[in-house]
Amino acid sequence: MAEEFAGDKKKGQSLLGPVERRFIDWGIPKIPKPILSHHLTMITLLWSVGTVLFGWLAVDNRIWLHAMSVMVIGQWLTDSFDGSLGKYRKQGLVKWGFFMDHLLDLIFAGSIVIGYSFLVDAWWLEFLFLILLLITLATMATSFLAFAATNQFQIAYYGIGPTEIRIGYVALNTFVYFVGTTIFSWGVPVIVGLNLVAFLIMVVQTSKMLWQMDYDANVDGQPRP
Repeated sequence: MAEEFAGDKKKGQSLLGPVERRFIDWGIPKIPKPILSHHLTMITLLWSVGTVLFGWLAVDNRIWLHAMSVMVIGQWLTDSFDGSLGKYRKQGLVKWGFFMDHLLDLIFAGSIVIGYSFLVDAWWLEFLFLILLLITLATMATSFLAFAATNQFQIAYYGIGPTEIRIGYVALNTFVYFVGTTIFSWGVPVIVGLNLVAFLIMVVQTSKMLWQMDYDANVDGQPRP
């Protein structure tokens, strides 16, 4: 018997998860009927383009960082509501929703890194942003691959999930607006280092979990070649 698809059942609880859940449950019935879940999902394309554009404009005027923050907040709203709206309206777009929602999440995450990369001019910082882009996409890909192997989709680790990360982006934009982009000279290496460590921990833990699942599934207790 085939295992039921669990892409719409997220594993892991973020610090703000309970508050976010109450807000979503409150807001879902208030969304106008012409707006459907797939409309909210596809709007991430708009947020992604806006993020890159406003990052580019912020090179000449840092006030555009606030517009980038608006894109982040807008993406949080549509990304938070699309799946719950689909369930509430009984649209049935479970697998399509999982595929398109997280594909666009990956694109949006990449657009944020690209948007920030415009704000540096040193070649080694630009190189670090390329590394950060790779780590960001690899981290998300690891989560998707783990789901394919376990049918459990985990989006929060150690209390940190997408909402907390988005808040961090908004806080960073506000901070850079006031103090300037000189902090990138030391901030970018720190961010790259932290993301790399988090990625490696995630890969090691996921690898151990999958190895144990394979080990337990074999009668003789040994992984087969």
